[in-house]
Amino acid sequence: MKIATYNVNGVNGRLPVLLKWLKEAKPHVVCLQELKAPQEKFPEQAIKDAGYDAIWHGQKSWNGVAILSRVGKPEELRRVLPGDPEDAHSRYIEAIVQGIVIGGLYLPNGNPAPGPKFDYKLGWFKRLSAHAKKLLAQEVPVVLAGDFNVMPTELDVYKPERWVDDALFRPEVRKAFKTLVAQGWTDAIRTLHPNEKIYTFWDYFRNAYARDAGLRIDHFLLSPDLAKRLKKCGVDREVRGWEKTSDHAPVWIEIKD
Repeated sequence: MKIATYNVNGVNGRLPVLLKWLKEAKPHVVCLQELKAPQEKFPEQAIKDAGYDAIWHGQKSWNGVAILSRVGKPEELRRVLPGDPEDAHSRYIEAIVQGIVIGGLYLPNGNPAPGPKFDYKLGWFKRLSAHAKKLLAQEVPVVLAGDFNVMPTELDVYKPERWVDDALFRPEVRKAFKTLVAQGWTDAIRTLHPNEKIYTFWDYFRNAYARDAGLRIDHFLLSPDLAKRLKKCGVDREVRGWEKTSDHAPVWIEIKD
């Protein structure tokens, strides 16, 4: 099974790019982030015409997450990360597909840091860790996939010295990610490519993509039983070079059936 994650940066504005990539890459399951569309404006019919069933949690202008599948409709488990009933952001969605629990997430950016947005990011991370721990305790195959808005190590960021004060690279955030992984999760990309420079995001400014001045902020965390089935992974970085594309590239893993 091929599972992908893609911060599409506006599902309607980037729909031609998304549909072209789906046709070419043929992932079985896709987690999307930053739909930037209210619930009723999700392009369900176009996605269905492409061969995918979908569940989604939209939000006007901001955020928004979805899970697409061409191997059976995702069986939704939840569309809110537990722990804060006042949190109205559409940042998490969870479903079962082919016996695998898939958590699609869009972790807060957190800038400027320090400040309220950074505090919200750290709080969201704590809630994610608490929920992730419960998922592991169920001893079922689980993948947490999406835009984590964190570069875990200096290998994951172009010129790390320029990012020391950024909310995506501050020590508190990297520590939170490390603590999460230490529960028993496997960082799929780093496990198969431990020393390789791999990026998943290139800013629109300063010719970042052409200079390969990127960040690795889109991740797959696999539960122990699923990690044993990991075959390969990659980044479809050429999609970042397409016209009117997202500033992220699709990232994917393949696991044994």
